[in-house]
Amino acid sequence: MTSASTPVHTRTPELLGQTVVVIGGSAGIGLETARRARTEGAEVILTGRNRDRLEHAATEVGAKDSAAFDVNDSAALKSFFQDLPAPIDHVMVTAGGPQYGPLLEMDAAQVRDILSDHVVVALEVARNAASKMRPGGTLLLMGGTGARHVRRGLGIVSAATAALPPFTAALALELAPVRVNLIAAGFVDTPLSAALLGDRLDQRRDELRSTLPIGRVVGPADVAALAVHIMTNTALTGATYDIDGGQQFT
Repeated sequence: MTSASTPVHTRTPELLGQTVVVIGGSAGIGLETARRARTEGAEVILTGRNRDRLEHAATEVGAKDSAAFDVNDSAALKSFFQDLPAPIDHVMVTAGGPQYGPLLEMDAAQVRDILSDHVVVALEVARNAASKMRPGGTLLLMGGTGARHVRRGLGIVSAATAALPPFTAALALELAPVRVNLIAAGFVDTPLSAALLGDRLDQRRDELRSTLPIGRVVGPADVAALAVHIMTNTALTGATYDIDGGQQFT
């Protein structure tokens, strides 16, 4: 009597044969998303300002290529996309970060920069990437949930945060059939958070562990998992996806 063999089912990686470009991919959320995309079979291309850190990150994840430049340099951004071989599938923009401060201490130039920074960068990326992207791919932007509630000391950042969801929806209509989505994160335990908080980092972590409904701090891997899901689910466009462990409700 012979026993029947049990069939072995293997899962096909969800991004196999696709190319993911991460603008701001040398650390934190961008790097973790690149790592996650690689495990799902994607080729990844990383960009960042710090050449040494970028090269280290590219080697670590086995990136197909990398390019060091400032995303706010329109000429450099245009040149980067012009030189990319088509097609690419997904572009994630994690470059930049929030700027805080009392409103009355900001000059006009600072206010303009804070209000327009993420929107202008996203628009420039979209304009330059569109012709290289496959239909059904996604442009994935990063925003936040922490500044949705207006509080003293946040300055203009609440207004900048509020502008991103309608901008994302409008851009999704114009860029279709390429998809556009926004991830709105709360506190994420990244090198950027460490730089912003300094010696208050551990205190903030302890506060979040005791107050967040999930009982832990959100990490880059959590955001990366959401990012890759948005890339692979082709029904998602024009939407904002919160990931803050319930921080906005505390």
